[in-house]
Amino acid sequence: MPDETILYVCTTCRAEGDTSETRAGARLLAALKQQAAGTQAPRIEGVECLSVCKRPCTVAVASPGRWTYVYGDLDAEASAQTILAGIGLYAGTADGIVPWRERPEAFRKGVVARIPPFTRPTDTP
Repeated sequence: MPDETILYVCTTCRAEGDTSETRAGARLLAALKQQAAGTQAPRIEGVECLSVCKRPCTVAVASPGRWTYVYGDLDAEASAQTILAGIGLYAGTADGIVPWRERPEAFRKGVVARIPPFTRPTDTP
């Protein structure tokens, strides 16, 4: 069974000057779910805060044994297709590292953090 890739979307992100009742992050989550409907897209989950408030909209992609990435500066209305394409590339790797030139431009410019895979300490005498 392959490891599951999960896309986390900050639903509390609000772009500067955005006074909409529905926050940009929530709109991005809805757009991603709509774009992914009927496809083999990864699991998409909304989360209340990714603590990257100065770079909305923000998403994180994670999978067991792979690097986790956090991306910001994404457009709530226009980024869904780009995000899903980038996450598809991520899911196709063994370690989560997509070669720089193959990443969508929004991911090259919007990377906030790259977090190493979680490993359990080995039992050593």
